[in-house]
Amino acid sequence: MKIHLNQARCEGYGFCEQKAPQLVALDDDGELSVLVDEVHDSQLEPAQQAVRSCPVAALSLVESA
Repeated sequence: MKIHLNQARCEGYGFCEQKAPQLVALDDDGELSVLVDEVHDSQLEPAQQAVRSCPVAALSLVESA
């Protein structure tokens, strides 16, 4: 699985970072970055929580190619 970020939707609320700081991070300008290329099994629950916490649906989990 991968975390897909729709940067155009992201408004920088930071709820996702609170749920999964090891997976996503906001910089000083409020721009979100995905910190991992692949979500490992042990990271799946925090990744799902981060996706669900986004009020503007800027994050999603997608199958790896």
